[in-house]
Amino acid sequence: MTGNELEQGLLATWTAGDYGRVAHGLARGAEAFYGRLGVVPEARVLDVACGTGQIALRAARDGARVTGLDLAAPWIDQARRAAGDAGLSVRFDVGNAEALPYDDGSFDLSVSLIGAMFAPRPERVAAELIRVTRPGGRIVMGNWTPECFVGEMFRVVARHAPPPDMPSPLLWGDEPIASGRFTGPGVASVQLSRHPYLIHYDLPPEDVVDFYAEHFGPVRVALAAQQDGGRALRRDLLALWRARNEADGDRTAVTAEVLDVVVEVAPV
Repeated sequence: MTGNELEQGLLATWTAGDYGRVAHGLARGAEAFYGRLGVVPEARVLDVACGTGQIALRAARDGARVTGLDLAAPWIDQARRAAGDAGLSVRFDVGNAEALPYDDGSFDLSVSLIGAMFAPRPERVAAELIRVTRPGGRIVMGNWTPECFVGEMFRVVARHAPPPDMPSPLLWGDEPIASGRFTGPGVASVQLSRHPYLIHYDLPPEDVVDFYAEHFGPVRVALAAQQDGGRALRRDLLALWRARNEADGDRTAVTAEVLDVVVEVAPV
């Protein structure tokens, strides 16, 4: 499979659902991640693989000059509508994290929360993030760790529907591998730290599984490929969500984990 075919396959998988609806349950964890960024007014901020704009919109509210980019045009459309509704000035572009359409050194801070980690060629992602970030600027990625709840969920899905032939996105949450991807003369330092990430829905676990089956592209595509109609995959997903649920009543809350990868770009 060529790189373009792989990219198009991933795009089809992720856009099979409505990630904007799924992202509502990720908002608390995203806000905690944003709080660690230290965004200042007038900073030039790039949000790579921005989805429907969760981090980009938040940075714009704090007065940053924000650009968001995602491969999925439907999500960019949602982000643009949200910016317009909020009266925020944000540039949202359809584009590829492996070939960013920006000049060298264009941004003070380049960010990606659980987004660029899913691009198929991680070495290109790292190189592009370094290239577009100014000397002395920062890159911050928040990536699911392999051991966390989301890692478990992807492994459950993979047991029923083999993933594409590419490096596992979860390797971005492995400290030595993530650090090793940011090496060379363009990098001054790399700092790593793990943080809890709350996922919360006002639904019981069985309804969360149905919600993900309808709106979360990777789960929706995997279920559609099952000869048994997805019954075994649904059963295994429900067992996982129930086992990890920390909430009472008709609510679901699980604690996942992200690895923050903070890269200081070398000064001139």
